[in-house]
Amino acid sequence: MAFYLQSTLGILLLAAAGIFVPEAAQAEPVAPRAKDAGPYDVAQWFEPRERRQAYRSYFDEYGRRVTVDRRGRIVSIEEAQPSENTDYFPDAPQDPYDTGAIANDPYAPSNALPSEQDYGSIDREPLPPANGESDFIDPAMPGDGLTDAPQQEQIPVHPDPAPTIELPKGQGAKAKIAAIQVLLDRIGVSPGVIDGHKGGNVDKAVAAFEEMTGQQFDPLNEEGINASLEQTGGPAFKSYTITSEDAAYPFVASIPEDYSHKAQLERMAFTSVTELLAERFHMDETYLKEINPGVDFNTPGVAIQVANTGQDAGGAVTRIIADKGRKQVRGYNAEGKLVVAYPATIGSTDTPSPSGTVQVERIALNPNYTYNPKINFKQGENNSVLTIPPGPNGPVGTVWIALSKPTYGIHGTPEPSKIGKTNSHGCVRLTNWDATELSKLVQKGVTVEFQE
Repeated sequence: MAFYLQSTLGILLLAAAGIFVPEAAQAEPVAPRAKDAGPYDVAQWFEPRERRQAYRSYFDEYGRRVTVDRRGRIVSIEEAQPSENTDYFPDAPQDPYDTGAIANDPYAPSNALPSEQDYGSIDREPLPPANGESDFIDPAMPGDGLTDAPQQEQIPVHPDPAPTIELPKGQGAKAKIAAIQVLLDRIGVSPGVIDGHKGGNVDKAVAAFEEMTGQQFDPLNEEGINASLEQTGGPAFKSYTITSEDAAYPFVASIPEDYSHKAQLERMAFTSVTELLAERFHMDETYLKEINPGVDFNTPGVAIQVANTGQDAGGAVTRIIADKGRKQVRGYNAEGKLVVAYPATIGSTDTPSPSGTVQVERIALNPNYTYNPKINFKQGENNSVLTIPPGPNGPVGTVWIALSKPTYGIHGTPEPSKIGKTNSHGCVRLTNWDATELSKLVQKGVTVEFQE
């Protein structure tokens, strides 16, 4: 970074003196790295060290150089130069929730939870705007960037909302509902956070299960539920031993609400062991504490009960439905068969999401969040451009799936318990673990259809 700062400042000084600067000396976008070379660099800020510098530039996710003044107003946009790496798209992003901490667990992912020390050079991505429009208009994109979907098997239009299902009641009902949530999560029809509560997210997951399998789901058939759990990975809950790595994770004391305060943090990390483990095992943090009363989660070697969620879904998603009415994202394969379904927060009345059909453009893992009130919503009294560091508690969580409609994407969230229950600033918001799973199933060009 220091090299680029010095190079750019030198070019500016030479230009001011009337000295010709060859093109080769000018700063260029950072090309994506090889798959085994670490984080992907798609956008890189260039900021001279002079505090009173009138302008600054950055490369957006389309490779264009955007120059803004000190108040964040766009001065110019320079189109990207052709490059064989312009449309680079990672084939298999690493799962940030993988952990190998449970010995001999056939359902545990294979990779360790990465340290946030690796987040320093992760891609920056633009924010979703408050009014559904953007100053980042790509001249190469005709109209509004929406195109017709390719020919594919007919996908059903669902009633809104999903039918309400009858769940267990009385003594032990919460544990039974949580077991149903675990089963649905394993199958690939996410109920969101596992919390033992009934609600719309469970209803949507059950409806998706019936579409996926063609079978009726009976949540009151306890014997059938338990048999299905055994067939898909065993009991709904399992024992997990807190590791020294869990306790030594680089936590932050708290996450401030104000974006200017967020921008001052080194990382948007987890705030506690319980928050880390709840996200890893797809659980509501309060429910994790509830089923482990009196436990000191900060002590390595302590055994706790966690949801036994199993492995991520497999296959390939070639078509995504973002169902605004049902607040659900559904992924289908080339034969029109449902592969995955997730509860989602999709826009709002004030900041609606797009309409029509767009395409997946690229994926950014653990992205920075660039706040610009001139092209995005305004947060608090913040009137200037801010860069919020990456991490699971960042505004877009740990995954950004960029869409062909500029500034729109499918992304994670710092508040998984609110998915499907609140509004967003126009984008499609999933839990971090659901967004991560989806990122492994899609490729560049996959269509995303927004249904009203």
